[in-house]
Amino acid sequence: MSKKTRIITLSALFSAFCLVMLYIAAVFPTGQIGLVAVASLFVAAAVIESGPGSGISVFIVSSALGILLVANKTPPILYILFFGYYPIVKILAERLSRNSLQWLIKLINFNASLTIAFFILRELFIQFTSRSFGVILLYIAGNAVFILFDFGYSKLILYYKERIQKTRS
Repeated sequence: MSKKTRIITLSALFSAFCLVMLYIAAVFPTGQIGLVAVASLFVAAAVIESGPGSGISVFIVSSALGILLVANKTPPILYILFFGYYPIVKILAERLSRNSLQWLIKLINFNASLTIAFFILRELFIQFTSRSFGVILLYIAGNAVFILFDFGYSKLILYYKERIQKTRS
């Protein structure tokens, strides 16, 4: 199999796995955030196997198909706003030599995503005042959870590299 064919095949396969996870997240709402995070692992696998371009294509394809095919739009929206593109940002940021710069990029990315989600929710559903203590608490708790998520995500990526990728080589 040629290299191009392998990349296209893996991208299609990872996109399909993402879509399946988004559909399962729509069916089982109690584990929605966790299942959407699992869906993003397939984007990370695409980046590891074939580079950032493959990860971007998996993210775009799975996002578009998720919006079109999944009845409950919450999982695809969570995927698009927070989880789907994060593996690309994470892997590119972690190529930088300075740990502080890596965390700065990841935290700016998360807070930008949280701000976009906040404004969308505020306009569509919830009426917050701009001086609300709840908003400050949302950002503090969100950043704490994000840091924990990033550590766990790093462990899962390491597991993929050491166990799954090495066994195929």
